[in-house]
Amino acid sequence: MPLMEHIRELRNRLLKAMLGIVAGGIVGWIFYDPIWNVLQHPYCKIPQANRLGQCVLTTTGILDPFVLRIKICLIIGLVLGAPIWLYQIWAFVAPGLYQRERRWTYVFMAGAVPLFALGACLAYLTLDKGLGILLGFTPEHVLPLVTITSYLGYAVAMLLIFGATFELPLFVVVLNLAGVLTHARIRKWRRTLVFGIFVFAAVATPSQDPFTMLALALPTVVLFEVAEVIAYVHDKRKAARPDPYAHLSDDEASPIDMGDLEDHDLEDTPRG
Repeated sequence: MPLMEHIRELRNRLLKAMLGIVAGGIVGWIFYDPIWNVLQHPYCKIPQANRLGQCVLTTTGILDPFVLRIKICLIIGLVLGAPIWLYQIWAFVAPGLYQRERRWTYVFMAGAVPLFALGACLAYLTLDKGLGILLGFTPEHVLPLVTITSYLGYAVAMLLIFGATFELPLFVVVLNLAGVLTHARIRKWRRTLVFGIFVFAAVATPSQDPFTMLALALPTVVLFEVAEVIAYVHDKRKAARPDPYAHLSDDEASPIDMGDLEDHDLEDTPRG
C-alpha cells in the first residue's frame, strides 16, 4: 500500500472505532442511574461514622454532575465498544504481521480480557475496605465530605490498576512461548520478581493502604506462579522435541524448510 492509502485506512478505522465508543456511550447515558448506583455501592458500605448521611456524596461545582455523567458514559462506551475498536486496531495492524506473530496476539487477547475483568472485579470487591481504612483516619468530630469527582477518580483508578496488574503474568507466558524468556531465568529471578510485585502494589494502588496492597499483590503472585508452571511445562516439552539438524556438522548448511518459509514469509519482504 502507498503511504496515503495507509493514512486513509487509518482514518476509516479510527472513525469506526469512535462510532463504536459513541454507541456504547449512548447506552451508558440511557442506563446512567443503575450504573452509578453500582459504582456508588462500595461507598455506601463503609462505616456510617465516616460518611455523610445514609449514602451521600457531595459536589462543589455547578458542572460537576454533568461532567460526571459524561465521564461515566465515556467509560461505558470504551467497555461496551471494546469489541469494535479492538477489531479495528487488529484489522489495521494484522496485515503487517507474520503468521507466528498473529498466533501470539491471539494467545494474548484470549487471556488478557478475562484477566483484566478478574482484576477489575477484585478491585470492586475490595473498594469499600480501602475507603474505610483511609476515611478511618479522620479525626473525631470531623466529617469527611467526599465529592463525586474524587470518588469516581479513585474508583476508576482502582479498577484500571488491578485489571492492568493482572496482565503482567500473561506477558511472562507470551514471552516464554516466543522463546524470549526461559523458565530457568524465571526461576532465577523469582524472589526479585515477587518482591517487585509487592513494591509495585504498594506504589501503584491509589490508597496505598496495607489491605489494598495485599489484595493486589497476593493474587498477582499466585498468577505469576501459574505462569511459571506454564513456562516450565512449555520448556520441558520444547526440550523433549528432537533437533532435526542435530546430525549436521557445524560447517554444513541446513536445508530450507519451505513450510517455515511460508509461515513466516521472507524477512526481506516489506510489510503492508
